[in-house]
Amino acid sequence: MLFVCLEIFLARIVDVSISTFRMMIMVKKKSILTPILAFMEVFVWFIAARKALNTNIDSILIPISYSLGYATGTYIGGFLSRKFIRNVNSIEVTTKRNNTKLINALRREGYALSIIALKNNYRDKLDLIIVDVKSKNTQETVKLIKELDPKAFIVVKDTRVVHNGYIR
Repeated sequence: MLFVCLEIFLARIVDVSISTFRMMIMVKKKSILTPILAFMEVFVWFIAARKALNTNIDSILIPISYSLGYATGTYIGGFLSRKFIRNVNSIEVTTKRNNTKLINALRREGYALSIIALKNNYRDKLDLIIVDVKSKNTQETVKLIKELDPKAFIVVKDTRVVHNGYIR
């Protein structure tokens, strides 16, 4: 019985990892690989489902193995997506007007910035600073911004396509 549970668990890890990775590729418009991964995903899923449903073992361990494989596959698929799919994030920082300390520090670190003066109904004069970074650099960039301007309003967005420009 343990061998059957292990087979189901591992098959679910494979098919759900492929599924999660395929969905991320599809979102990023890299569709040549998508149908190949879809075929592999369903093929492995069919084997796992058939094994789980056609066993004569009447144990709660079968659906637990199936479910744990799904959960683990989701985690692994997300990890693979972050590792192999290059993403770009836009970091939008709303800060006080002409925040030279922040602007100069970001430029010193090699970031290209777009700075837009904002109009609002309040007395505060604000700027919107837009920084496009590779996803692997997002956390360190946000940390730097928070250190230099703890009151800054920060929004991080997943950017689908970037044409031209400079991205650190």
